[in-house]
Amino acid sequence: MVATVPDTHPDAEKIQIEGLRAMPIWRRLAMVSDLSMAARQFALTGLRQRFPSAARAEINRRLATLCLGPELATKAYGPEPDTPTTL
Repeated sequence: MVATVPDTHPDAEKIQIEGLRAMPIWRRLAMVSDLSMAARQFALTGLRQRFPSAARAEINRRLATLCLGPELATKAYGPEPDTPTTL
């Protein structure tokens, strides 16, 4: 087995992979869901910091751009709000 994480000792990585393989599928799916929700929360936090006066709808639209990419988000939700310029 080839190490996939350079900062993890191969023996530790082997134990991690064996543990994941032994886990029931429902547990692995729950872990993926939890990680996805955490990533979304991090993205929302970053957007709120960058656009503190933005309404919830604007933040959600900007999140769509992060998640879907600008082209697909524009097709699905229309253009993204203009970014305010600062001097």
